Amino acid sequence: MDIDFRVAIVLAPIAVAAGWALFNIGAAALRQLQSFLNKEA
Repeated sequence: MDIDFRVAIVLAPIAVAAGWALFNIGAAALRQLQSFLNKEA
């Protein structure tokens, strides 16, 4: 079974960009959640 690496080459930058965006948004979301939880206590 041969793997067509062209698909991986096309999808790799998209996957990296999506991962970076989720990483940045996730960090901000966690800070906001922690702030919210700290205000409740």
